[in-house]
Amino acid sequence: MQNQNLKSKTLNFRWHFLTFSFPLLIIVCLCGCTVVDFVASEDPLFDEQIPTVYYYTKLKISNAAEVLTVLSASPGLDYELLSHSSSVIASAGQKKKGYKTWFNMVAFDENELTAKRKYLFIVDEKPKFLFVQPRPAFSFDCRIELASRVLQQPYANDNAWRTAILKHVLADFRNDIDQVCSNNNVLSVSGMLVNQAIETVLVKLSSSPVLAGRLSDFDGLTFGHLNFDKGRIRMLLSGNIVTVEIRSGSAL
Repeated sequence: MQNQNLKSKTLNFRWHFLTFSFPLLIIVCLCGCTVVDFVASEDPLFDEQIPTVYYYTKLKISNAAEVLTVLSASPGLDYELLSHSSSVIASAGQKKKGYKTWFNMVAFDENELTAKRKYLFIVDEKPKFLFVQPRPAFSFDCRIELASRVLQQPYANDNAWRTAILKHVLADFRNDIDQVCSNNNVLSVSGMLVNQAIETVLVKLSSSPVLAGRLSDFDGLTFGHLNFDKGRIRMLLSGNIVTVEIRSGSAL
């Protein structure tokens, strides 16, 4: 009797397994390799490993050799393309068949040869799977050593001062990425997305200057992003170091 019950349970299990597996197999066959590539595991390079260069680089301390050493030890080196100029090093990569894109970029003082600016950018746009469209994630971080002339210039008020600093951040970013993106399409497209996000914020501040006061709030300043829906930006100043964080889409 026990053997009959065991056989019955085994047959029921096999039937349920086939009932579940067969529709999934049909979906995979119909959707093709895109779904298989997305579901299948990839080689190592986890989200927490992408910011390694950004976190290890210390402004006013790290030099180019140290940054290159961290890059060379990165587990994602197989996915990344290194670009550099006389004062900027950038490493950009893609995974998930181009659905995830990122870059680390560090700019150095031409005289002291130490890190002066660092940037981290990550976008994850997952493909539609089983008729569900996930929200893409967009994040951008940077830390920049400001020149004394930027901090010492007279401004009408604190809001004008904050807006001027954000404009300076954008100008530095444009100059740095222009030096390394000419032969790197990933950097070029990523740079345009960052530029678009900060430009959108500056347009909002231009129409409502008082909103600049929210940049240093815990929740930051919200804004509408053309590609990633709602976004949020925070800007904090410590001494002559400004930190900017932008999150949009599902990264909020």
